[in-house]
Amino acid sequence: MNRIYMSACLLLSALSVSGNTFAQQTSAVTKQHYFGETPPGLTPKHFDPKVVSPDGRFEGGTFSPDMKEFYFTRKNGKYKERVFFVIRFENGHWGEASETDIRWPQFSLDGSMMYGGKWFRSKTKTGWSKPKKQGSFLKEQGHGISISAQGTYFFPFYKKEDKGKGNIGYSRMVNGKHQNPIKLGEQINQGEWIAHPYIAPDESYLMWDVVRGDGHGKSDIYISFKSKQGVWLPAVNMGPLINTDLNESSPRVTHDGKYLFFSRGDWQVKEDGSQNWVGKSYWVDAQVIENLRPKI
Repeated sequence: MNRIYMSACLLLSALSVSGNTFAQQTSAVTKQHYFGETPPGLTPKHFDPKVVSPDGRFEGGTFSPDMKEFYFTRKNGKYKERVFFVIRFENGHWGEASETDIRWPQFSLDGSMMYGGKWFRSKTKTGWSKPKKQGSFLKEQGHGISISAQGTYFFPFYKKEDKGKGNIGYSRMVNGKHQNPIKLGEQINQGEWIAHPYIAPDESYLMWDVVRGDGHGKSDIYISFKSKQGVWLPAVNMGPLINTDLNESSPRVTHDGKYLFFSRGDWQVKEDGSQNWVGKSYWVDAQVIENLRPKI
């Protein structure tokens, strides 16, 4: 009887320790992933964690694939100009935010490369390398860039004949060299101020922002899905929950595929007549993308 009793006590003790360990691990993951914020549903909600937005001046940012770095910006109020920051998850908690010279970074799927515009950095044992040039294929690249799992670059580019409207194109690597960009078709390249594309890792859909006649009056986020035959389908406005009478832009899906982040804001006119962008970060369950995917 005593032996059975002792065995039961040891088992309960082990389960208790295991349960506590699991609870601690779960708590640590919750604190790390999205700063412990309550996830959104199918209606976008303001993403405003106090750890990066103590004074409400946080605009938006990007997590590294391992969720241990968050690069973000603050603007307005005491920040007369946009200031770039990074905050790191170390020793089980987020540290202090510090200013950085890294601007609007994105990451390769495996986290080995950080890129933005015409530059990139490689992951090293001691951190990120110094910025290096991507190559001449990006010489006319405009606002925004996104890389698929296959290493194909999608970005807007501007030519004189486009009269400033811009077009989204792509550049694939052939024999170790990226090719000159190829413009996508009219299913995607309609409207003005085409910018900030996001390509799905498997290249099954593309999102971007643009001002179009069938939109809500300012920049909206659109999506195009690729058919099984490899053809891009006509672009679809992502609807009134995503797009409003404000400017929506810069769509990005998180590395875990769970959430869509985007920016929402507007231009405000200052007393001197100049314009100032005031935007905030929003997030929504990525199921909104699947809800728009054609059934056939």
